[in-house]
Amino acid sequence: MKKVSGQKGFNQPNSERDNALVDVVLIGGGIMSATLGTFIQQLEPNWSIEMFERLDDVAQESSNGWNNAGTGHSSLAESNYTPETPDGEVKIGKAIDIYEQFQLSRQFWAYLVETGLIKNPSSFINSVPHMSFVAGENNVEFLRKRFKLLSSKALFEGMVYSEDFEQLTSWAPLLMQGRDPQQPIAATRSRFGTDIDFGALNRHLIDILSSNQNFSLKLQHQVQTLTQLADGTWKVTVRDLASQTKRTLHAKYVFIGAGGASLTLLQKSGIPEAKNYGGFPVGGQFLVTDNPEIVKAHQAKVYGKAPVGAPPMSVPHMDTRIIDGKQVLLFGPFASFSSKFLKQGSLLDLFGSVSASNLLPMTQVGLKSFDLIKYLVGQLLQSNDDRIKALREFYPEADAKDWTLLQAGQRVQIIKNVPGSGGELHLGSELVHASDGSLSALLGASPGASVSASIMLQLLERCFAKQMASSQWQQKIKQMIPSYGSSLETNPELNQQILLATSRTLQLSQDLVEIRSPDHPPASEDIIAAVN
Repeated sequence: MKKVSGQKGFNQPNSERDNALVDVVLIGGGIMSATLGTFIQQLEPNWSIEMFERLDDVAQESSNGWNNAGTGHSSLAESNYTPETPDGEVKIGKAIDIYEQFQLSRQFWAYLVETGLIKNPSSFINSVPHMSFVAGENNVEFLRKRFKLLSSKALFEGMVYSEDFEQLTSWAPLLMQGRDPQQPIAATRSRFGTDIDFGALNRHLIDILSSNQNFSLKLQHQVQTLTQLADGTWKVTVRDLASQTKRTLHAKYVFIGAGGASLTLLQKSGIPEAKNYGGFPVGGQFLVTDNPEIVKAHQAKVYGKAPVGAPPMSVPHMDTRIIDGKQVLLFGPFASFSSKFLKQGSLLDLFGSVSASNLLPMTQVGLKSFDLIKYLVGQLLQSNDDRIKALREFYPEADAKDWTLLQAGQRVQIIKNVPGSGGELHLGSELVHASDGSLSALLGASPGASVSASIMLQLLERCFAKQMASSQWQQKIKQMIPSYGSSLETNPELNQQILLATSRTLQLSQDLVEIRSPDHPPASEDIIAAVN
């Protein structure tokens, strides 16, 4: 990918480039902006798109491979997607939703590979089994119930369960070495999990966008003001941080996909919808090792269960990661706190986001969120010995000298003013739209990048409804995502066809292919035919 500070537009005389009208402005060079831009470019290659990134390269904040867990979130292992009610009932609705959303992303990425837009899928996605692992009678009982419910759904066919020490040793030997054989333990395992280097994927998408002359990337450019004009377009003022010069342009549509900075920019837009939101920043840390013997001995993403009363973000996991082609192990997350909304942000970010409209909801969340505050205080008081102790609950024979602490990305959790109940903390991702659909902002975090295709399809449906209803767009969407508009839960055969086709194209594990099709999995054309 070429780093450009002055592409098409900036090379024109001031009178031509200032106040230019563009179809789409993308704020932020992360995975969300890149996904939306790629969708739009595939649908309307003649539309003009300008992307502005504050830093000197794209994918340097939350999308960077070292700043996230890299899990292809499909509910195969994550216990926080199957919450247990106080009376012991395990809910799986969210797990099904996230599984279906992730399959949309897989299809989109497979389309990019199948059409030659991405040459080498292993540069960003690789097969890594996903496991849930628990210890203690109560947690084992929870996992039994979770497995019984999920395995009854065709979407989770192939997931297996065991409480056998030797079986678990064959799946994840490091978890068993030095562990008391009498300790109640259980695990589920799915071979169809993935590890994703979202930074690498992000750069692939930018390369695709940059191959079209109607796309322009401006690095080291910061959007300063957003003003909607009488004709419905947006006046966007941008500062070149290298030359300290300003430029003004007009956009028919603006997407704010700037990670933690999205809230501040949304507030600058002045739309009434922005008044409902505040944000609370939470950082993440991981222990990491690249010791070849340890890395080789653990080939899985293993998710545990959050302690009682702890927030979903605290679910511990020990993961095989492949980042920039290098395989490592990460364990965490451990929470950290900074008033910055971005890893490379300002300590004034949190205070600058407080307004007359969100001060009360933010205060209400602070008063309600005792568990979160208790968890954060406990995390901030941890020593390295405490973190190694937590690691040894997964990997009993872990040696502290093999592991170093990595500061990962910053996430801004959503605080929303809900009529009738006041401020609430929303742990997830949420799109906020101007009423006329001319501007959108993405707030929040997990599952984030894993379901980027689904989130951007929702945006297209809301903000480009007329185009989405056209036969031209519908045909192209179906080409990119054959199952679009269909439920995989109610169509198990379609789900299997998608798994087979995307596994082949993305060069993922062929285990399912061997089970389902001795010859070869279906191509995308076969899936489209099946849907139709």
